[in-house]
Amino acid sequence: MPRVDADLKLDFKDVLFRPKRSSLKSRSEVDLRRTFTFRNSKQTYTGIPIIAANMDTTGTFEMAKVLSKHTLFTAIHKHYSVEDWKNFAADHPECLEHVAASSGSGNADLEKLCAILQAVPALQYICLDVANGYSEYFVEFVKTVREKFPKHTIMAGNVVTGEMVEELILSGADIIKVGIGPGSVCTTRIKTGVGYPQLSAVIECADSAHGLKGAGADFVMMGGMLAGHDQCTGEIIEKNGKKYKLFYGMSSDTAMKKYVGGVAEYRASEGRTVEVPYRGDVENTVRDVLGGLRSTCTYVGAAKLKELSRRTTFIRRIRVVTHGELSEYNIVRTSWLGFSVAHHRTDCLCRTVLM
Repeated sequence: MPRVDADLKLDFKDVLFRPKRSSLKSRSEVDLRRTFTFRNSKQTYTGIPIIAANMDTTGTFEMAKVLSKHTLFTAIHKHYSVEDWKNFAADHPECLEHVAASSGSGNADLEKLCAILQAVPALQYICLDVANGYSEYFVEFVKTVREKFPKHTIMAGNVVTGEMVEELILSGADIIKVGIGPGSVCTTRIKTGVGYPQLSAVIECADSAHGLKGAGADFVMMGGMLAGHDQCTGEIIEKNGKKYKLFYGMSSDTAMKKYVGGVAEYRASEGRTVEVPYRGDVENTVRDVLGGLRSTCTYVGAAKLKELSRRTTFIRRIRVVTHGELSEYNIVRTSWLGFSVAHHRTDCLCRTVLM
C-alpha cells in the first residue's frame, strides 16, 4: 500500500513574514551581497545570490550583461554554440565570474560542456540541469563531471528532499537546485502528480545541505520574473495595441519542437507557453526586485542579507481561493527564506538553489 506522509507541508503562498523591531533607518543601509566558499570546488564567490534560470528565454548572454553589473548570476542556457561562448568571453570577460555553462546529462551534452570549458578557461561555473535529479544515472554523471573538473563549481538538480541533496553534494555538487514543478510555466505537478510544496522543500533541503557543512548560503533562481524583457530571446508580439513576448518551459511543446523536432512518443509535454507583457529593459525589473528585497530586510531588522534567515519568522495563513485568484495574472506572493516579492502569476520564481 502507498505510504501517506501526513505532516503539514507549506508553499510560499501559505505564509507571510512576521515583522520585527528594527534599528535600520533606510533601505539603503541593507547589504545584499554575500560571500561564501563552496564545499567541493573550494572557490569563493561574492555577489547578490539571485540567479537567472537557464531557460532559453531568460538565461541569455544579453541577460548576463545586465545582471553581472549588479553582481547577480546567470545560468546560461545550453543551446549556445562553442563559438557563441568564445565570442561572448572575448567581448565581455568581466561577466564570466557571474555566469555558468549549462548542460544536460547525455554524452553529447558532456562533450559540448568540455569543449566550452576548454575554449573559455576563465569560466568556472557549471549548471547540470535535469528535470528528475533522482536518477542514479544523473548522480553518476555529477561524479563524472566532478572528476573532469575538480576546481569548477557545480550546480546540480532538481530535487526536493534532503537525502538527494546529501547524495548530490557527496557526489561532487556544490549548489543544489531545489524544486519540482513550482515554476510558473511548469506543468510537471499536473501531468505527473509529482512534486513537493516549495517552502517545505527549501527548509528541509537546506537542513541537509548545511549539515554537510555546505555553509549558510542560499540562492534564488528566477525564470518568469525576468521574462518579457529586451534581454530575453524572441520577437515582440503585438495584439490589440499591446506588446507581448513568449515565455515557455523547457519541457514544453514549444521548446521541444524548437530543439529536438517535437515531443517524443514516449513522453509528454511538462511545460506551457504563455505570452507575457513586454516589459522593456530588465534593468528596471532588477532594481525593483532588489528594492523589494531590501524592504523585506528592513521589516525584519536584517542589516545584511546573511542575517535574514535567522531573523525570519513565518506566519502561516489560511487562504480562501476566490474566483479572482484563479486568474492567470492575479497577484500572489512568493518568498525564499528571506526574499518576498508580490508579482503576477506568470512572473513567479522558478526554483530555489542551496549550497
